Amino acid sequence: MATALKQANFQLPEDLIRELRDTVGKRGQSKFVSEALRRELQRHRQLKALDDSFGAWNKMDHPELEKGVDHFIRNTRKSAREKRHAK
Repeated sequence: MATALKQANFQLPEDLIRELRDTVGKRGQSKFVSEALRRELQRHRQLKALDDSFGAWNKMDHPELEKGVDHFIRNTRKSAREKRHAK
């Protein structure tokens, strides 16, 4: 199913437009800009989620993470492997 398209008008620096055309050609500009904008918006959403969730996990609520997340994950995986091999 095709996505509905809508035109957006905004200004870009001349050198950026020139480089865009040299890189993708006139016919590929919209697709290139759409994909780049989609990636950048996703990156911003991820950064906002990180900022919003900062401090959500604290030592009192999650003492198992006191030695670090890597240590916790390694031990969890090790324990799961040991349980599988014990069967």
